[in-house]
Amino acid sequence: MESAELMPAVEPKTAVVEGNDARWGAVVARDARRDGEFVFAVSTTGVYCRPSCAARRPRRENVRFFGAPEAAERAGYRACLRCKPKSASGNPESDTVKAICRFIEQHLDEPVTLGRLAKEFHQSPFQLQRRFKAIAGITPREYADACRLRTLKRNLQAGDSVTRAMYDAGYGSSSRLYERTASQLGMTPDKYRRGAVAAMIRYVCTDSPLGRMLVAATDRGICSIQFARKDSELIEGLKREFPFAVRKADDGGLQNWVKVLLHHMRGEDLNSALPLDIRATSFQRRVWTYLQSIPFGSTKSYSDVAKAIGEPRACRAVARACATNPVAVAIPCHRVVREDGSMGGYRWGLERKKTLLALERR
Repeated sequence: MESAELMPAVEPKTAVVEGNDARWGAVVARDARRDGEFVFAVSTTGVYCRPSCAARRPRRENVRFFGAPEAAERAGYRACLRCKPKSASGNPESDTVKAICRFIEQHLDEPVTLGRLAKEFHQSPFQLQRRFKAIAGITPREYADACRLRTLKRNLQAGDSVTRAMYDAGYGSSSRLYERTASQLGMTPDKYRRGAVAAMIRYVCTDSPLGRMLVAATDRGICSIQFARKDSELIEGLKREFPFAVRKADDGGLQNWVKVLLHHMRGEDLNSALPLDIRATSFQRRVWTYLQSIPFGSTKSYSDVAKAIGEPRACRAVARACATNPVAVAIPCHRVVREDGSMGGYRWGLERKKTLLALERR
């Protein structure tokens, strides 16, 4: 039970709920602009963090909000060693540049113009660019290019196709962008990818309530969950998704994870400790993290998800993130429906989506 001195004395209950909803949205979106305004504490770990902390998001019911680190510590929580919520630099300009960097990283798959940054951070475009370059040594555009290139190289090294690696890094598919990345890599993306060590992926095909299911994993966790009528279709789908990986049928090591997924599809809540090895843009990750917080048996609309991650006009981008989810069921994109309650789309077919929702609602 919370002590009386930590509870608001005069603020109406409705205002507290609304404020905490907005704070939770900032936490889910890892909104660096809210750093310093509040911290959130997790009862299951005893740790408090900045809103932008990169750690995995907890369940909403385990979270409390405090206006300052000192209040969280008085309540018995300790500072996160990862985001260091008390380590403000004391330099407002440096902190602003850091916040701009975090914003760029979270929106690599969107056009982040100087005008948009200026509006977000309440500065003129000229002023923002001059201050950013003075502290970071490069322009915001150059910083975004460097982030995209780093993501592209990581995805190519993991064995992704060039098209998927470029898309996931926030690039378009035009030849002009292809030439641009080629000059940055010192070779074409295809040659860079061939020189990378191929990833090892184990997979297993099994029966499920949705038909035949494939579960594939690297040594770090599940990287793909697919559905089809035949095993041959599943294996071909895995080949298309990871064309340059070494694919090998599993000899039994994946069975525990398969059992967890099958129990989930038959109406049991998913074990949150199920390890996933998925690559994503910052926007995709924000969407997928929020999807994992939707309660079992519930649904949200595309616009609900967009608002929750702090991007109320990004409904189409949310739909794309759902459509590109590589681990069906583990990331429950089937819980996202249209505003009017109709099913909307689903990568594995509407009948499977209806079946999953019906199983969860029993």
